[in-house]
Amino acid sequence: MKIVEEQITIEELKEMASKMFGSLTKAVVDIEEGILVVDAGLHSDQEAYLLDRGSKQKDLWGINIHPELEGDERVEFDSMINLRPIEGNFSRGIDDVKIQKKILDIVNSKIKE
Repeated sequence: MKIVEEQITIEELKEMASKMFGSLTKAVVDIEEGILVVDAGLHSDQEAYLLDRGSKQKDLWGINIHPELEGDERVEFDSMINLRPIEGNFSRGIDDVKIQKKILDIVNSKIKE
């Protein structure tokens, strides 16, 4: 697992992906702190790590990053940790377009081409 507070390169993400899932690496984004954790087998492990560091549950969202793709297309909103009916998110995706935008902005700012 790696926390990304500054930046990560596409090459690093490709290497992580090749070791785990081939074409993607899992990530959890803290939309309040503007950070993400990458490179773990489960989003729930990344979520637990950020919670232990002081993140709030409501700010954590699971995504998949496809480093072979470009721009917003490389982010897939899909994780079991996103399923939160009590908070109005009824799918493994991210239903709120504003939260999606925050995530895309954070992820795109952290990836160095």
